[in-house]
Amino acid sequence: MAKSTKQQLEPQHNPSINLKGTLIAVMLLGVFILATWFGCYYLFLSR
Repeated sequence: MAKSTKQQLEPQHNPSINLKGTLIAVMLLGVFILATWFGCYYLFLSR
């Protein structure tokens, strides 16, 4: 029977991974979605 140790169960954190690009991409996507919603709302109000 295989024994599972605590080391195998813990998630491995790699400090060398840089997620700054991911954050910027998600923020840009959010801005695009908000701009689309406000554009549709403005179009709805203007008609």
